[in-house]
Amino acid sequence: MFCFVYIIECRDGMYYTGITANLAKRVEQHNSGILTMIQPSRRPVKLVYSRMFVNRIDAAKREKEIKGWSRAKKEVLIRSAKSLR
Repeated sequence: MFCFVYIIECRDGMYYTGITANLAKRVEQHNSGILTMIQPSRRPVKLVYSRMFVNRIDAAKREKEIKGWSRAKKEVLIRSAKSLR
């Protein structure tokens, strides 16, 4: 089953990294406050990065790696992904 690693940017500029099988639905959940840890004061959020993986195990490994990165390193990843579009 395919799975996505994603980064959303909150209204206050904070980045949140997660994994999901349904990217559009997950971003909608973050914005509506359903099944999310994102505080209302940080909404709305916008999707700034995503990458699809063939399975959840590989996606979870990448999510953990990205969560350990500095903000600057995450911004490089986000910029590089935008330049590929």
